[in-house]
Amino acid sequence: MDKNSKIAGIDISKSSFDVYSETEGHQKFENTTSGFKKLVKTYGKDTHYVMESTGCYHVLLALYLSGEGILVSIENPLKIKRFIQMQLLKVKTDKADARMICKYAISQDLKIWKSPDSFQRRSESLFSLLQFYEKQRTSIKNKLHREKRWSQIASATFLFCKSIIFLDDFNKIWITFLAF
Repeated sequence: MDKNSKIAGIDISKSSFDVYSETEGHQKFENTTSGFKKLVKTYGKDTHYVMESTGCYHVLLALYLSGEGILVSIENPLKIKRFIQMQLLKVKTDKADARMICKYAISQDLKIWKSPDSFQRRSESLFSLLQFYEKQRTSIKNKLHREKRWSQIASATFLFCKSIIFLDDFNKIWITFLAF
């Protein structure tokens, strides 16, 4: 990465994202296509944009920027968290996080993110769906096992109660028998 290029740190969430660069300062945009366009208009195509991997919120922005031929880096959130901790900062806001992501990017050698092709995106999506279904399957199996155990406990309790009733009846018959 060219250390002389403009760098912008992005803290992204579900509905919006905060951006900070040392030359342009801080701005907040909606996490929509129109927000992406405003970002590029404000900070420019010559800026290297750096963001954390957020699971899913960062993907559309990264795809948009990459599709426009703009440099994008997606970093591990734990690396950025540790970097912020090393700065001994106590302030935790989206604006402050965007600023710290920018500082992190300036101090690091970053990999340029390459947009996956459509086959890879579909494969990743299917894999995520498969993982979700596996978790659901395990959850349902655990619930069924729990229900089965409760059913067994209920059956055992019922048999125990019937046994007590039987023993009470047997005891009454035995006492009656002994009385003769």
